[in-house]
This record gives sequence, structure tokens and C-alpha cells, in this order.
Amino acid sequence: MRKTLIILPLLLGASPCLAQTAPAPAPDAVRIPPELTDPATADKLANAAQALSDAVLDLPVGQVQAAVEGRRASPSEKRMTVRDMARRDDPDFDRNVQRIAQAAPMIRNSMKALADALPVVMQGLGQAQKAIERAAANMPDPSYPRR
Repeated sequence: MRKTLIILPLLLGASPCLAQTAPAPAPDAVRIPPELTDPATADKLANAAQALSDAVLDLPVGQVQAAVEGRRASPSEKRMTVRDMARRDDPDFDRNVQRIAQAAPMIRNSMKALADALPVVMQGLGQAQKAIERAAANMPDPSYPRR
């Protein structure tokens, strides 16, 4: 019973310590947005790049080519797209486009490297800013009279 009377006030006194919030980060600390480190963002970027490239490759350009040449477009030229023109010039075009579609791991690695390097880069920029401010503070005043 005596132990309970001694331990109970100690436990109640310790609970405000547990309720304290974590200390705020230093003002110079770089906060990296969670989107830069999230692998799902890399997948979204890769999917968006694939959709964008498909949209561009499916643009009809046959009529434009005929208009530039100063003639009317034939029915087959009206159906010609950027993809058709690219296939005509490059036999490995479809394989090269698929390589672009498989760029998600490369994007993910690039985002991780950027997130790892960003704090160091920001620290270096902060040091450069301080050095420039010190140098500018030591410059002579142009309105000071010369002897």
C-alpha cells in the first residue's frame, strides 16, 4: 500500500512529460516533401509520360504534310499519324517507345538521389549566401568621398 502511494504521484507527475510535442526542426533544416520520396509518385510520372507520348504519337499529321506540299491529302494520308511517320524512318521505333514506358525504376532512383542530395545542396547554397553577404558588407560605400 505504501508503494502505491509513492508510485502513483510519480506516475501522474511524469505524464505531462509524455504529452510534450517533439521539438521543432531547426529553421535552416530542409524539409523534403514526401512526394519526392514516395515511389508511387515515380509510377505516376512514368504513367503520365507514357500517356503523353501516346497522345503525341497519335496526332494526325498527314493533312499537314499534304498542305505543306501544296496538294490535297489522300484518304490514307488523312489517317497518317506521327507514329506512322516515325515507324517509316526507324524500324526499331516500337521497341524504343517501350523502353520509355519502362522508365519507372529510373525515375524512382532519380527521385531518391535528388531527395538525398537536396539537403547538402541547400546547405551549400546557404553557406554561399552568407559568404556573399559578408563580401558585400565589406565593400566600400560608393558615396564616401575620395581623398
